[in-house]
Amino acid sequence: MLRVALPNKGSLSEGASALFREAGYRQRRTNRDLTCLDESNGIEFFYLRPGDIATYVASGDLDVGVTGRDLALNSGADVEEVLGLGFGRSTFRFAAAPGTAGSVKDLEGMRIASSYGGVVRSHLEDHDVSASIVTLAGAVENAIALGVADAVADVVETGTTLRQAGLEVFGEPILKSEAVLISKAGNGEADGHRQLLRRVKGVLVARTYVMLAYDVKAELLERAVALTPGIESPTVSPLHSEGWVAVQAMCERKTIHTVMDDLYELGARGILATDIGACRL
Repeated sequence: MLRVALPNKGSLSEGASALFREAGYRQRRTNRDLTCLDESNGIEFFYLRPGDIATYVASGDLDVGVTGRDLALNSGADVEEVLGLGFGRSTFRFAAAPGTAGSVKDLEGMRIASSYGGVVRSHLEDHDVSASIVTLAGAVENAIALGVADAVADVVETGTTLRQAGLEVFGEPILKSEAVLISKAGNGEADGHRQLLRRVKGVLVARTYVMLAYDVKAELLERAVALTPGIESPTVSPLHSEGWVAVQAMCERKTIHTVMDDLYELGARGILATDIGACRL
């Protein structure tokens, strides 16, 4: 029985549950349920605080888990990232009063307030910077005004909250985070994980691609295929009307409308894009 940890609340929880449901796994009925047993797939889910998941996985009590990259790194737990999952994205940046610093090197000897002390400490060590880290539970943007810190490190989306506190973002991002699938270090491709990993990858591919089908004159086929190369190669079938072929190929969702426009201008007709429910590549 595979034992999997999922976040119990917040955007990570919603995204993880949706992902595993699409992958064919049963999920809990209400947010109050702490576990969910899916006997037909040989798997049991445990719903835990996102910040604790890496600890349980590192100990071997649970086989794999979903948490934020930032939370896994911040925990210091001996886990490895198996797969990025494409949701729950965030960016960590430094901020301070204007004129205080322009890069991470300028933080030498300063006090830095953050809710993610482990992430900040690792980043400073990578840049050979020695600074004091003040660990706070939240609202770090007030730390400078209250005299607790000289700079802060926090999640930045638009930067509005920091600007309202009179701070400016500086330097390169500390970390770009997203939801990730983790396992105990050295155990990422264990036999029991492979089917789960194939299913999850199948969902991620299905979310990224659509199936594109269209008809085109045979004389234009090579130019059309150049626009829709597919994963391995497009499927091409002759049509009843002589001189025409039908083409099917997987195309990236984000570019699908541009590709459809280009195919139409080329002379393709009957251009249809359909969602992919699941796949294995």
